[in-house]
Amino acid sequence: MALLDKIFGKKVKTLSDLSPAELRREEILATRERDKLFKRIETIAKEKQNIFQQGASQKSPELRKALAMQFELKTQEQLQVGRQLNVRSKELMTVSRVRMVKENAPKASGAMGRLNLTERDVAKISALIEDDAVTEDVYMERLNELLDLGAQSDKDAVARAGLTSAGQELMNIWNDLDQGQVGEKAAFEEADRAVRNKQASAEP
Repeated sequence: MALLDKIFGKKVKTLSDLSPAELRREEILATRERDKLFKRIETIAKEKQNIFQQGASQKSPELRKALAMQFELKTQEQLQVGRQLNVRSKELMTVSRVRMVKENAPKASGAMGRLNLTERDVAKISALIEDDAVTEDVYMERLNELLDLGAQSDKDAVARAGLTSAGQELMNIWNDLDQGQVGEKAAFEEADRAVRNKQASAEP
């Protein structure tokens, strides 16, 4: 992928060489690719649901066998797309972190991370991106370590680049919805109110 090529330095510019504006463009492209994978996973999940319902309504062993094979194939595709989504999400996180370091470096009182990644650093980043066992949360921690995002000012910048308080509240609402503690309509209204209040408080 083009983004990994830039991490490896196979293009004219590496991620470290790109300007914040160029990094933002890469971020947009990576987001689009990630969103396509989101939609594909949703589509496969619906297709699997339809296959399962068809099998439940059929009594013929032959038809059920064919549907079972189809269900297995869809599950394999779902897992494969899920692995691709894991990679794309980590690539997107990489671009976002590098852009964040570049944008905040002139504003920080002390050193704001580092961008002079060595070949060893790049190899580590690449291995972590390609490793399916490495979750996004673990990857974020390792990437922050490699970029020296450890000081308090850096942590504040990382927080700004991640979920806002409204975003975290939305995560909590979804969890409550999963546990049946709130209805879907009430949950949506609460989430919408949280985001609107966050935007209103951010306005000058």
